[in-house]
Amino acid sequence: MKEQSTNFSISYLVDQTPKEAFDAINNVRGWWSGEFEGNTDKVGEEFIYRYKDIHYSKQKITELVPGKKVVWLVVDSQLNFIKEKNEWNGTKIIFEIVKKGDKTQIHFTHVGLVSKHECYDACSGAWSFIIKNSLRSLITTGKGQLDELE
Repeated sequence: MKEQSTNFSISYLVDQTPKEAFDAINNVRGWWSGEFEGNTDKVGEEFIYRYKDIHYSKQKITELVPGKKVVWLVVDSQLNFIKEKNEWNGTKIIFEIVKKGDKTQIHFTHVGLVSKHECYDACSGAWSFIIKNSLRSLITTGKGQLDELE
């Protein structure tokens, strides 16, 4: 049986404009529950994300194309629920925004989060909730579902 090595991805459509989706994605504090340090909306900036004593990661914003794309490079991480605590190091988190008729498609990919990694099940489950529920809610209603992550 061939080992799956595909990056973790999620896509969905919303009624909002690409600009509204882009702005919501860059309002990271509005959809990703935890503590933040740093700016999350300028190329070259780095921000730190912490969730309790379970997750630490430092992301560098490497690409921002208004209304189209956001890319973060994970430059450092410590995931305290797995053996290889820095599994996210060097991975990329990509948001692609595409106008589809009167809708906007959000396509999220965590490049490097692959099924052979120990974190895949827990991390893909967490990303699924965060991207499909909290981020989608922020885009569509102006309010993320942060409390439901606790």
